Amino acid sequence: MATLLEKIKTHEAKVAVIGIGYVGLPLCVEMAKAGFRTTGYDKHDFKVQQVNAGKSYIGDISDAVLGPLVQSGKLDASMDPKVLGEADVVVICVPTPLNKTKEPDNGFIMMAAEDLKPQLHKDMLIVLESTTFPGFTREILLPKLHETGLKVGEDFFLCFSPERVDPGNEKYQTRNTPKVVGGTTPRCLEAIQAMYSHVIDNLVPVSSTDAAEMCKLLENTFRAVNIGLVNEVAIMCHKLGMNTWEVIDAAATKPFGFMKFYPGPGLGGHCIPVDPLYLSWKLRTLKYEARFITLADEINSHMPHLVVEKTQDALNSAKKSLNGSKILILGIAYKKDIEDLRESPALDIIELLQHKGAEVSYHDPHCPTVQIGEHQLKSVTFDKLDSYDCVVVVTDHTIVDYKQVAAKAKIVVDTRNAMKNVKADMKAKLISL
Repeated sequence: MATLLEKIKTHEAKVAVIGIGYVGLPLCVEMAKAGFRTTGYDKHDFKVQQVNAGKSYIGDISDAVLGPLVQSGKLDASMDPKVLGEADVVVICVPTPLNKTKEPDNGFIMMAAEDLKPQLHKDMLIVLESTTFPGFTREILLPKLHETGLKVGEDFFLCFSPERVDPGNEKYQTRNTPKVVGGTTPRCLEAIQAMYSHVIDNLVPVSSTDAAEMCKLLENTFRAVNIGLVNEVAIMCHKLGMNTWEVIDAAATKPFGFMKFYPGPGLGGHCIPVDPLYLSWKLRTLKYEARFITLADEINSHMPHLVVEKTQDALNSAKKSLNGSKILILGIAYKKDIEDLRESPALDIIELLQHKGAEVSYHDPHCPTVQIGEHQLKSVTFDKLDSYDCVVVVTDHTIVDYKQVAAKAKIVVDTRNAMKNVKADMKAKLISL
């Protein structure tokens, strides 16, 4: 271990990051900026070529930041697993989706482990950042690595440190977001703290990899459950004839005991719709039902259907049928001002509307094309709002001119309260969530 710590201290340690997507590429950049020779390992030729050309495909990483790191020789990318054997520190940042039955799919982690296993050597630090269920690092990943004959805490060091990436967040990014770190053994924790202290401003050590895994799931379960609550409040307010947004903003004036959440068309992104279900799955193996998670998932998963119902009702009030109507979706990214489509509720809304016979188009300056089933749609221009029977605001991008929407659209279904500052100018019929 002394050799590893010395290499880290002198910045001679080589780093390999498995998976160079929304989590991995920003981490590669921070590792390289901290002075460590870093290689991104990925099976996607496009990503590898782009990185080696100094071109970013991630909104939070600009070419101006990536390019000089590549040109200086501090950062590159490869599809050759041998780069893992050349590394002193390997970080796994691969996707952990759900399968069709909403159960954890850890296949990408196990593929990474298979690539890593022949390359594992003494004095190597391995960090898993991909979200998974409590116990995974200790119960599943560790035995796989022990098949090499090397022993954790003596020959190699295994840790879990959950990623905390918030795409589009201009204030909190990889370096200045506090980072939880947990080790399989005390020496493992010592190793990751030594390494990450060069890269992250504030480390939060916990007692085990299990605790670090649970921490990540708690963070996003907290959000999912509270979003589920406020989505149900929106349904209640609609039935009671109240303005949901007014009620929430009024409640938020209380200076203690209340945290403001807003309703929306459904959950999106790489974490909040997925992570709580990892936790509920784990608890089902222990014969316990995580009831809050189950209920929140049920409510949040229904929100795209509610948006379609409100669109249909709005058209009915104008004596129009949803079948055959022209609908414009404003914004399809999972949240505003980014290009990320993962788990976006807009995709479900478009598919549901199409299934009911609507002619659906979309406008999103951040997402020029999208694949919906077998069909590829392209973002349309913003100059013919009055040609649509209804405009549905799904993602409230800042760049969109909502005054123009207010002036030209016939009917607006607003799921994000994007029209709040232009309501006085509304010539259209406005339906809020």
